[in-house]
Amino acid sequence: MPEAMTPQVRAALDECLWMIQKGSKSFSLAARLFDPATRDAAFFLYGWCRYCDDQVDQVGTSVDPSELAARLKALKDNTVAAFSATPQHEPVFIALQYIVHRHGIPSHYALELIEGMAMDVRATRYTSLKELLLYCYRVAGTVGLMMAHVMGLRDEGALKHAADLGIAMQLTNIARDIVEDASMGRIYLPSVWLAEANIVPEEIAAPENREKLAMLTLRLLREAERYYRSGDEGLWHLSFRSACAVAAARNVYSEIGALLQQKGARAWDERTYVTGARKIRVVLRGILALLRSVPARLFKPWSPAPLRVIWKASHIQ
Repeated sequence: MPEAMTPQVRAALDECLWMIQKGSKSFSLAARLFDPATRDAAFFLYGWCRYCDDQVDQVGTSVDPSELAARLKALKDNTVAAFSATPQHEPVFIALQYIVHRHGIPSHYALELIEGMAMDVRATRYTSLKELLLYCYRVAGTVGLMMAHVMGLRDEGALKHAADLGIAMQLTNIARDIVEDASMGRIYLPSVWLAEANIVPEEIAAPENREKLAMLTLRLLREAERYYRSGDEGLWHLSFRSACAVAAARNVYSEIGALLQQKGARAWDERTYVTGARKIRVVLRGILALLRSVPARLFKPWSPAPLRVIWKASHIQ
C-alpha cells in the first residue's frame, strides 16, 4: 500500500493478513502473486468478508435467532458507515473504508453480499437453479466485482466475467460442503433437483443417498464449469500479474471440483481440499496457460481505468 497509510490502517492490514493466513491458505498463496498494493487491498477485502461470514455463520447452533438478526443489522450499519466519511474503529471496517474510497467500490456490492448472508441466516431453500445462482452472486459474485475495482479492471463489459468467477467458486464450495451444510440446516441444492433424484431434503446427508448426491454434485460442478469458462474470458482485461493471481485461485478451486468428481459417493467422507505439490502444480498450470497471452498483451499494453457501472444480478440466466 502507499506511503500515506496511517498507523491505524497498517494495524488493520496486519489483522486482515492474520485472518487470511488462518482462514484460507489457498487465497493467501494466490494473493501473493499480486503486486504489493493490489495484494494488500485483497487482504483488506478478505478480512472484511471473513469477519462478516464469522458473524453469521452459526446457523443451527445455540445462537439465538434474534442475536443473529442483530448481528446482521450491525454488519449492515457498520458497512454503510464505512462507505461514508465516518471514522471507523474496528480493523475490518477501517480496512473496508480504506479500499472502497481508494478504488471507488460501489456500496451496492457490499450490501448485496450481506443480503446473501441474510439468506443463510433465514435458512433459505432454493427451488430452482436460478434462485441458487442469485444466492451465489450475492455471497461470491459481488466479491469478484469488488476485486475487479481493486485490480483496476479496464473494461466495464468484463464485469460479468468477474461476477461469474465468484459464482463458479461458490458453486464448488456448495458441492464440497453439502453434507456439512446440511448438518447446520442449510440445503443449497435446488429442491427440483432433489425431487427428481427422489431425495427428501431433510435426509440429504443420509449414507443411502450418497450415490444420488454424487450425481447431483456432478450436475452442479458442470454448471460451475460454465461460469469458470466465463471467468477465464475476463483474465485478458487484467494486468498480467493480477491475471496470474486470479488464475491461481481459480485453478485451485476448480481442482477441488475435479477431486469431488473422482471421489464420487465418497466425496464427503472427509473434507476435500488441494494440498502440497498438487496445489503448486495447478497454480503453475494456470500461470503457464496465461503465458500464451503475452504476445497479444505486448501489442495492447494494459492500463487501469475507472469503472462507472454498478453491475447487478440481472445477467443470471
